[in-house]
Amino acid sequence: VLKKRSVTIAGHGTSIALEPEFWAILEQEARAAELSFSALVVQIDRDRGTRPLASALRLAALAAVQERR
Repeated sequence: VLKKRSVTIAGHGTSIALEPEFWAILEQEARAAELSFSALVVQIDRDRGTRPLASALRLAALAAVQERR
């Protein structure tokens, strides 16, 4: 089941739907980087190129898990 969250990026509100497991990883990464969750999403958004934001967030979470290994 997807969980929706709303964030503001560059002054525009958007909703993103991801599986709860991805949200949990991204929240851990924000805490580890001493960033707010919104700041982490803005950072990922800035670096995503033309990839959809939800896909970029999933890939960022995957990369974080792979780095832990």
